[in-house]
Amino acid sequence: MHIDAYIALGSNLGDRQSTIDSAIASIERLATTKVIRVSSIIETPPFGDIEQGPYLNGIVHVQTRLDARTLLDEMLRIESEHGRDRANEQRWGPRTLDLDLIVFGDQVIDEPGLQVPHPRMHERSFVLVPLAEIAPDIKIPNQNETPRQMLEALDGVS
Repeated sequence: MHIDAYIALGSNLGDRQSTIDSAIASIERLATTKVIRVSSIIETPPFGDIEQGPYLNGIVHVQTRLDARTLLDEMLRIESEHGRDRANEQRWGPRTLDLDLIVFGDQVIDEPGLQVPHPRMHERSFVLVPLAEIAPDIKIPNQNETPRQMLEALDGVS
C-alpha cells in the first residue's frame, strides 16, 4: 500500500536552487517512491538567532511503500550526500540541505529521532505556506486542522 507523505526541503548554503533540485531528484529515485507534486520554492528568512543567509523552502508530496523510519533514513542519506553534517552543526544554523518528514499518511509516530506529524509545523510559515499550496485540506493527524487552517491561525498571530 502506498502512503502519502510530505517532505519539507530547505537550503541556505551554496547554490540553493541546484541543491533543492538535486534533492528532489534523489527523492524521486528512492525505491517504491514517486514524487506526486512539488510546491513552489519560496525564499524565507532564517529561523532562530544565528546570523545566516535566507533559505529556499518547499514541500514535496510523495507516495511511497517505504515505512516512515526507512524514508527518514533515506532522507538523512540524501542530506549527507549534499554536504550536510548533522553531527557538527549548530541547531537552526546554516545548512546545505534540510529534509524533514512533515506528514506520513495518517500515522502519528513518536520515536527517538522521528516525530510525525512534525511537532512544530504549526509554528512555521516556511512549512505551512508551501504545504497549504499543494495540500491545503489534508487532515493532519493529531491536530484536527488542515494546513490551510494552521496557516490562517499563524497569520492571525501578531
